[in-house]
Amino acid sequence: MEGLKIVVLAKQVPDTRNVGKDAMKADGTVNRAALPAIFNPEDLNALEMALTIKDAVPGTTVTLLTMGPGRAADILREGFFRGADDGILLTDRAFAGSDTLATSYALAQALRQYGRVDLVIAGRQAIDGDTAQVGPQVAEKLGLLQVTYVEQFLGITDHKIHLKRRLEHGVENVRASFPLLMTVNGSAPACRARNARLLMKYKHAKTISEIQSVGEDYLHLYNDRPYLNIQEWSVNHIEADPAQLGLEGSPTKVKKIDNVVLQSRDARFIPPTDEGIEEMMIELIENHTIG
Repeated sequence: MEGLKIVVLAKQVPDTRNVGKDAMKADGTVNRAALPAIFNPEDLNALEMALTIKDAVPGTTVTLLTMGPGRAADILREGFFRGADDGILLTDRAFAGSDTLATSYALAQALRQYGRVDLVIAGRQAIDGDTAQVGPQVAEKLGLLQVTYVEQFLGITDHKIHLKRRLEHGVENVRASFPLLMTVNGSAPACRARNARLLMKYKHAKTISEIQSVGEDYLHLYNDRPYLNIQEWSVNHIEADPAQLGLEGSPTKVKKIDNVVLQSRDARFIPPTDEGIEEMMIELIENHTIG
């Protein structure tokens, strides 16, 4: 089988383990400047899935596509260090405040401009929204087959990909034709570590906006080594309708924000007996913790 063209949808997200009082703006959008930015965890699982397929099918290429502010280029570099071949940063003020509908529209338009794509892989959901909607919405907009909750790549035969899905009450093995979009669970294999050789190769990779602030000593690198130039696309590049982007194109509106502080209580000792466990279960059901 000839090599596949894989695009991994990735997102730089605020680290929700460090949420403070300034985490949200007055309009209900996330104040990303107030939180550390990280590579969305399940998108790393998606990247590993893509790299595993690349290892299995010679000639396969892996491109990362992310939408966000200029600093989102950090996760593209992180992807290069782990084995991705190329990256595209979709950035424009018009994208600010996008909900899942506006985000999936922009990503779908970018994929149309990208050209041939055999496989689009995304994490199941992002930790800053937990909706699990963007991947399936992109598939619907592009008319692609989709397989969700993927946990393992099992191989490719007869031009069909074999996958294992992790569902609520078990697993399911499926075969699907290309082109295809799939979303990957956090239970899938963790992403491989950075490769030292790739780290040295791509450590100076930058977008055109970043190159403008580079010292003259490094400018020649971007002419001599084209792979260091990260593609940077705007609304104009993807021929998008501005009315379907950003806050204007986002029907989801935040009505109220509550800060919830979880406090620990005194620990309780449960006897390691059938009776002790039964009493605990009865109490949990009665106070509606479970059931």
